[in-house]
Amino acid sequence: MTDTRQLFATPFIIDRLQSEAGIAMLRDAVDAEMMRDRQGVSISNIGGWHSNTNMLDWGGEAAKALVFKAMTMADEASVDIKSPDASRFGWHPELWANVSHKGDANQYHTHPGSYWSAVAYIDDGYEGEEDPQLGGELQLLDPRSPMVQMAAPDLRMKGADGGPQSHEISIRPQTGMIVMFPSWLQHAVRPFKGQGTRISIAINLSAGLKKPH
Repeated sequence: MTDTRQLFATPFIIDRLQSEAGIAMLRDAVDAEMMRDRQGVSISNIGGWHSNTNMLDWGGEAAKALVFKAMTMADEASVDIKSPDASRFGWHPELWANVSHKGDANQYHTHPGSYWSAVAYIDDGYEGEEDPQLGGELQLLDPRSPMVQMAAPDLRMKGADGGPQSHEISIRPQTGMIVMFPSWLQHAVRPFKGQGTRISIAINLSAGLKKPH
């Protein structure tokens, strides 16, 4: 009898921010930084506003709480194989804000040098609308692509459910959602077509050995 196993899964974690007050504080911090630095920077963003990566300095206590949340998620999803009961590794965080309006997007990219990357959605910008034509989805690219598509673009390997495996996954953001994935996973944001304002905060976590006490 054939034994087919699905190997080398890519983790993708979804959680929720529990404090509405904390979300409001993060939004206020982003608004204040936009007023201070209207130009921002341009990295993967196509349009929109991208802050500097020093949000831990200007984001206040809410930014620190968000980083703690991300580090807790990373701890739960990682294991030190030489010390599984007490990890020798800690996390070095970096975070920034993205603000998008109609027509803005992010091109495919990765985060070299980091271990985990996360995105927290402070405002999804949909204003309660569920129309899929509003776009703005987080796109995740199969890390095996495009190699598996080059020989036969219409041929797909079967997944665990018996259907064809997807080479690109779409995640529709929701206000209060936080997602985490390996930093090497290529990701992008489809053009946002809503009338509202999309506000998200991106976090990179680099792994490092803790200093001995």
